[in-house]
Amino acid sequence: MTAEGKNEKFWSGRFVQPPHQLFEQLNASIGFDWRLAPYDLQGSVAHARMLSDIGVITNEEFEEIDRGLTEIMGEIAKGDFAFNISDEDIHTAVEKRLAGLIGAPAAKLHTARSRNDQVATAFCLYVRDQIGQHLTDVVVLLESLLKQAEPGMAVILPGYTHLQRAQPVLLAHHLLAYFEMFARDYLRLSQAFTSTQVSPLGAGALAGVNYPVNRDQVAAELGFQRPGFNSMDDVSSRDFAIDYMGAASMLGMHLSRLAAELINWSSEEFGFVEISDTFTSGSSIMPQKKNPDACELIRAKAARVAANQQGLMSIMSGLPLAYNKDMQEDKNYVFDTSDILLLTVPVMAEIVATLDFNSSRMWRAADESFALATDVADYLVGKGMAFRDAHRVAGQLVRKCIDQKRALSSMTADDLKPLAAEFGDDYQEVINIEASVERKNSYGGTSPVQVAGQLAKARERLEDMRTALAELEG
Repeated sequence: MTAEGKNEKFWSGRFVQPPHQLFEQLNASIGFDWRLAPYDLQGSVAHARMLSDIGVITNEEFEEIDRGLTEIMGEIAKGDFAFNISDEDIHTAVEKRLAGLIGAPAAKLHTARSRNDQVATAFCLYVRDQIGQHLTDVVVLLESLLKQAEPGMAVILPGYTHLQRAQPVLLAHHLLAYFEMFARDYLRLSQAFTSTQVSPLGAGALAGVNYPVNRDQVAAELGFQRPGFNSMDDVSSRDFAIDYMGAASMLGMHLSRLAAELINWSSEEFGFVEISDTFTSGSSIMPQKKNPDACELIRAKAARVAANQQGLMSIMSGLPLAYNKDMQEDKNYVFDTSDILLLTVPVMAEIVATLDFNSSRMWRAADESFALATDVADYLVGKGMAFRDAHRVAGQLVRKCIDQKRALSSMTADDLKPLAAEFGDDYQEVINIEASVERKNSYGGTSPVQVAGQLAKARERLEDMRTALAELEG
């Protein structure tokens, strides 16, 4: 089915010559802004209803417009609506199709609005919907992390700095660090959602309109909290999209960090975890390979999200008030980002939910390293030694162990006394991984007591998120 109506532009009255074919290709956005169709239709129905209520169009004309727009909604939903480059954008395509369906009343729909406020409204509605879905997906990811963290209370592994074994921690503590990251992402997305609560519709091209429009009515029907305070800002602001992109970029970055961790942990060098076969692939030549491709792709796609954020910021930077055609290009960055997150967040949630941790390998990695060296230093401090001196002595002890190819736990009193007289028979009590973890009982630390509290608090926060989501959807 083709969009009906004349092939001339709605704005062609001032022009003598038609647009050059190359300009039409450059100018057209319908190749990507077709995604805004449902939101454009929502805005048009609300606008037409308001025009009827203030007497600009008759009730009969509104009913015809409403009927035509509803039919177009059905065509788009079924995939029967054709998008032609000559229509420039989805908004023009819808209006032309409406004219073909209902005739003269369609020409009155654009009264008291501009494509500037029309586009901004549809785009804002789109972003709002995407954020709502991302919030739901992040909650599922947080649930997956908590489900794995609970049995992780009984698992110890080395924590890392500089990708070097540092100190022993509970697996639950490690996973809850990612819970904190994604919980912040939830908050950032929620804040970005707030940015989509101001309606641009009714602002006109930039200066307002010459009709007594009821912007509050339209805003309420479309689910906005209020109309914008300044018509110039309404049509030229893309802060709602930039706020979304900022939150999305951080979310992508956190996904990439978790993906990178799982890539490392699933390697034979670590052997800490096995990723499900359903999220890995093999080699075309090496039969033994099990590659963490899903995680690698998530890591790579985070770079695209970050680039999209910078692209949108670059477009908006330096633009004078009010609307500029540059802003037509804003949508591609947002559309691509949404597509990425709508896939990568659920994929990561499933990956986490199906991870198989190798707890014995994790424990051995902590035991075989010198992860308790800091405990040795703290032990000496407890004997009255200054920490800097204790740090030096513990370092000398580690060097001695390395040279002799021995473990800290194998050192005897004869080995220790030459390093410091403060070493006593209670040294062996310090060189115990479980005891080391239990000693990290400061607030937010890795002791079982602290991590149990962190888990309980995480469950409470997750329940609060679920409640907030239910209110949002309601």
